[in-house]
This record gives sequence, structure tokens and C-alpha cells, in this order.
Amino acid sequence: MATATTGKQQKRSGAQEVEFTFMAPDAKKVFIAGPFNDWNTQTMQMKKEKNGMWKIKLKLPQGKCEYKFFVDGVWMNDSACPESVPNSFGTSNSIINVH
Repeated sequence: MATATTGKQQKRSGAQEVEFTFMAPDAKKVFIAGPFNDWNTQTMQMKKEKNGMWKIKLKLPQGKCEYKFFVDGVWMNDSACPESVPNSFGTSNSIINVH
């Protein structure tokens, strides 16, 4: 079962660096997508660590940002994220509030 968390926000020139993590030891490829990359499922591949945790750091503008993980060809929400919004596909997107 995969679990995900977001964390570590650092202020940098009007944008925040946010680290996204996703636990999926058996996954072959994990990407993150959102408005920051036009929901492209192939441009922001996360890096896998030895313990099965996938990570990526992104610089995001302040405010609410929708995102979702694309794991081995399947969309997945961030199960550790307490906030989500419905999307036009009948599912939901995770939301991070960048300070």
C-alpha cells in the first residue's frame, strides 16, 4: 500500500521549495503532476530512495496548489494530505497550501 506526505517548505525569492514524498517500494516510476507542469504525467519524475520512499522538491508560488501522483500509469492522491477538491474527472486532487 502506498502512502504519501508533503513537508519542508523553505522560502526562496517569492516561491517556496516544497518537498513531496510518496512511499511505494514496489513502484517502477512515480511522477507528480499539477498546474505547475500542466498536469503532464511524464515531466516531473520523483527519485526513489533505498527504503522505497520517492521524493521530489518543487518551487511553488504561495497559495493553494492542486496535485496528484502518477504511479506506474495510475493516478493516486496523497493519502497523507488532509485537503482535497473534486476534479472534472469525477475523482479528486490533493491540495497543498504553500505559505
